[in-house]
Amino acid sequence: MLNRRMLLGAGMAALSGLRAEGAAPGLRAIAAARGVLFGTAAGSYQLRDGDFQTALTREAAILVPEYEQVREAIEPDPGRFDFAGADLLTSFAGRSGMAMHGHTLVWYAANPKWLDEKVAHAPDDEIFTYYITKVMQHYAGAYRSWDVVNEAIWLQDGRADGLRTSQWLKRFGPGYIDTAFHAAKQADHKALLVYSDWGCEGGEAWNDVFRAKTLQLLEGLKARGVPVEALGLQGHLNGFGPPVDQAKLRAFLDRVKALGLKILVTELDVDDTKAPREIAARDQAVADATARFLDVVMDNPATVAVLTWGLTDRYLPKPAWLKGLPGYVPRKLPLDTDLKRKPMWNAIARAFGRR
Repeated sequence: MLNRRMLLGAGMAALSGLRAEGAAPGLRAIAAARGVLFGTAAGSYQLRDGDFQTALTREAAILVPEYEQVREAIEPDPGRFDFAGADLLTSFAGRSGMAMHGHTLVWYAANPKWLDEKVAHAPDDEIFTYYITKVMQHYAGAYRSWDVVNEAIWLQDGRADGLRTSQWLKRFGPGYIDTAFHAAKQADHKALLVYSDWGCEGGEAWNDVFRAKTLQLLEGLKARGVPVEALGLQGHLNGFGPPVDQAKLRAFLDRVKALGLKILVTELDVDDTKAPREIAARDQAVADATARFLDVVMDNPATVAVLTWGLTDRYLPKPAWLKGLPGYVPRKLPLDTDLKRKPMWNAIARAFGRR
């Protein structure tokens, strides 16, 4: 379980070490001095880049596998498990003094092709409970937290409860969420169990409904004694779209805290694809969106971790409409393609420093 006192001690040690080396503190140390974890998603292929390894170790205190822990990667064929990619990241984290966050155990997407038919004809819920048990026990003791159920809400499906009509819901009904969390708690009772989704951050009318349905889901889980312990706000922002409504977000997070839940930001990035080409304007818009979001998140004492969905723009794919513009790459993450700190990095650091 994430513990603020432990994080603070670890963070101060990391900060002292960085200063002793004459290096500027990274977000890892700055966040830990506030009593939270800063981290990022990464792929094992990125670890072949020595400069990236150095930046990752300096900046991150918690690591999440980007795509190498989804079910299509872990169980490509029924009963055949491949942990190689996620194991490489986990081993690197252990050597580097980082915690690990698992992503993700039950999701409607990123599943192997064989799974949907198996789910449709499954005699019982073992089709996903055995998977939760296998994966969590493989990493038991090495992982601080897990996205147990990911993106179970989808307003467009029109259900009164807001739930997505996924393969899981169609076969098992809404109770699949309860079952998943109970299985996760049994598999590793020490890990922090997270429900993660992406529609609670914005200020538009549909975000209001999404927040209401999320609270409805979480309140129901808690009332039934389901061991959900945290909300994962994915934090996919838009630098040139409607801004975060800070008052609405603050009120929502207060309700989450009142349920006794922790709060994590699990996939923070800022879309700048609708931005002007001029880099300074794009960077400023990305930083402003980040600050507007994190200033509210960090005001809530239930917040225990902030993870970005990638640390550097170096590995981002270029959107198709940008491919005709040489040298134009997305700038949605804290470090640029040369691993230099950008205004977004500064915005995150300032958010951690606010009191």
